Amino acid sequence: MMKKSVRYILLSLCGAVLAGCFLYAYLEGCSNREAVRCERLEVRVLDSLDNHFVSADDIRTFLDRSYGQYLGLRADSLDLTEIENTVDRKSAVLKSEAYITNDGTLHIDITQRKPVVRFQKKDGGFYADADGYIFPLQKSYASHVQVIDGHIPLAANSGYKGEIEDPKEQEWFFKIMNLVNFLETKGEWRDKIVQIHVTESRDLILIPRIGNERFIFGQPDALEEKFERIRKYYTAIVPEKGSDKYRTVDIRYNGQIICR
Repeated sequence: MMKKSVRYILLSLCGAVLAGCFLYAYLEGCSNREAVRCERLEVRVLDSLDNHFVSADDIRTFLDRSYGQYLGLRADSLDLTEIENTVDRKSAVLKSEAYITNDGTLHIDITQRKPVVRFQKKDGGFYADADGYIFPLQKSYASHVQVIDGHIPLAANSGYKGEIEDPKEQEWFFKIMNLVNFLETKGEWRDKIVQIHVTESRDLILIPRIGNERFIFGQPDALEEKFERIRKYYTAIVPEKGSDKYRTVDIRYNGQIICR
């Protein structure tokens, strides 16, 4: 019985010592944080090899203008969450993470938005990413993505950022995004189709990278069937008639390839 009591006392003492150590480390960390001042800013763009929408200088200028003073201030006076929220308001930034180290360096890690399509209207253009978020074109860099131009039935303009809110616009937009995703996942079509034009009647015209044909695609539906008809055009008609024979190839209707 005595041995159990001694063991219990020893375990309790060990626990108290460990708790004291953790408390000391925490208080020491808080004390160090109060003593540290923000002396410099270091920005890392984590996906800079994929896109070049923002640079460290861009973020520094944007933060100076939108957040205010941070250099020279005590580390514990900086609102890191507000710094992240400020940087995230830059349209080409998907997410940021801010933290400060004991050497007084404020670190901001940036992940950029990745566009999958560019919409080009008469009054300007804008990008959309895979999540359906629309953001403006960037002056410093143009991403090589699928281009859709013509009579685009979206109210968004060149300065818009955010999601499509109108239900009718949403329906059309996500059908288009489904088509863009289809092209991206099917390597042969991603490389072959270079542009998509929207007519006044909202029919889609697919423009290939090589050749003079214009494929009248119609509405962005029945994707598998319509692209199968385009494939048949290339494998059965072009070898017999030549690649410069026809100007338009209408593949809107089931079971038909109408060449003119």
